[in-house]
Amino acid sequence: MGNLKTGFVHTVFFWLKEKENEAHRKQLHEGLIELAKIAEIGDAYIGQAAPTNREVIDNTYDFSITFVFDTAANQDIYQDHPDHHAFIAKCSMLWDKVKVYDAC
Repeated sequence: MGNLKTGFVHTVFFWLKEKENEAHRKQLHEGLIELAKIAEIGDAYIGQAAPTNREVIDNTYDFSITFVFDTAANQDIYQDHPDHHAFIAKCSMLWDKVKVYDAC
């Protein structure tokens, strides 16, 4: 298990209000890219639902992020970071639903 890591993992799934609106899709994606630049984030992954089809898979979302922080304290800093608040203010009108899964 040489790849096993520790830290705080923050995964968020976003469902767009207007799934077919390419401008909204682009705006959210660009906002997520900017969000991932916050220094406290160790590793970042931004993705879209994969075209997989198994009973246990929920691929109804439009975008997801997974941010890995070295510590829970770094995740706390991220949550109150001005860039995080700016992302929410700029993009929250684009999504219909957000689900967050945190693990440590």
